[in-house]
Amino acid sequence: MPSINMEFVRNCFPGLKNGTVFLDNAGGSQVAQQSIDHIVGFLSGESVQLGASYAASQKAGAAVADGRAALATLMNAARPEEVVMGATATQLLDQLARALVQGWKEGDEVIVTNFDHEANIGPWRQLEARGINIREWKMPAGSDLPDMDDLRALLSDRTRMVALTHTSNIFGTIMPIREIADIVHDAGAKICVDGVAYAPHRAIDVQALDVDYYVFSVYKVYGPHHAALYGRYDLLRHDARNINHYFYGEDKVPNKLEPGNPNYELAAGCRGVVEYLEKFAGAHGVNTTARAAVEAAFDVMADHEAVLAERLLSYLRARADITILGQEGAGRAVRVPTISFIVNGNSSAALVRKVDPSGIGIRFGDFHSKRLVESMNLSSGDGVIRASAVHYNTVEEIDRLIDQLERQR
Repeated sequence: MPSINMEFVRNCFPGLKNGTVFLDNAGGSQVAQQSIDHIVGFLSGESVQLGASYAASQKAGAAVADGRAALATLMNAARPEEVVMGATATQLLDQLARALVQGWKEGDEVIVTNFDHEANIGPWRQLEARGINIREWKMPAGSDLPDMDDLRALLSDRTRMVALTHTSNIFGTIMPIREIADIVHDAGAKICVDGVAYAPHRAIDVQALDVDYYVFSVYKVYGPHHAALYGRYDLLRHDARNINHYFYGEDKVPNKLEPGNPNYELAAGCRGVVEYLEKFAGAHGVNTTARAAVEAAFDVMADHEAVLAERLLSYLRARADITILGQEGAGRAVRVPTISFIVNGNSSAALVRKVDPSGIGIRFGDFHSKRLVESMNLSSGDGVIRASAVHYNTVEEIDRLIDQLERQR
């Protein structure tokens, strides 16, 4: 694969010009200029309500439709109607749970984990009030990968849904989603995957993964503060019930799951994410468009990110006073460059706050994976330190972080 063209990449992100080293990307990425242009273009052009017959409304509708189609391209959905848009992944998962439970019966079961972000746990647990039984798939102590036999033991003929993450936002570990989907489907259940921590690093392919539902945050994938939920069309039409106005028919997909409509200008801005990836692919010798460009771009990004991850992990491995949470190697098949660690017996908050004046953005806490962090009984007492890189970060920025960590010893 070609080495990354960092001059091209960084010129596409105006937010990188202020001197901050952004290593908190798992919380939200910088926004590509292409996405900004689409947002500004919508707001300064045909910023009107959709659905009218006059020309400006038709043009606005086309811009929002283009954004939905771009999200379908990013996930390799079979059709744009399989994409539900909303403000956040948390919100969309809550809407999905409310839509699905209407077709379930008291005593039906949902399997959640103790190693996910709460976004894909809380909405399902709330269904206990509707008579749904919740079962928990736990991460084995000392591991960063769940046990498939533990999952099999939890599945029953009453299981309706298994909800889990594609990549842990603490461990950075990539879960074997296709293997899990096969196990779930063999048991007659459905699978809902939180791909928020995976989507900035790899090309999502919902068809290859054979998932039923999949959610990610666009604002962590170089776009606006927006989110997308994939659902197989037949499931959105027949299993998910209407949570919009009463007169929205069950066949009004995906709008019956978008109460109040999605944000128009942010939806339009999603087109810019695919345009950025297309330009990225071209800048790296792959002159193609749409899905092929998405796959080519993320392939180059993954190689560069593995270099960044190994640079930091090799330093952390060499320190006897540091515990790395997750895979200690940087192989692109097993992890993304979201790297969490603790300095044994020391406060994570105190160390991060000492780094803050350097202009390097890292973070501490549980990152809404509270159940996981609490289950590990960490000696830090205030969560983990997390440095999360993406493809626009440089080796020099990782070295600046390493220098700061050395200064705090």
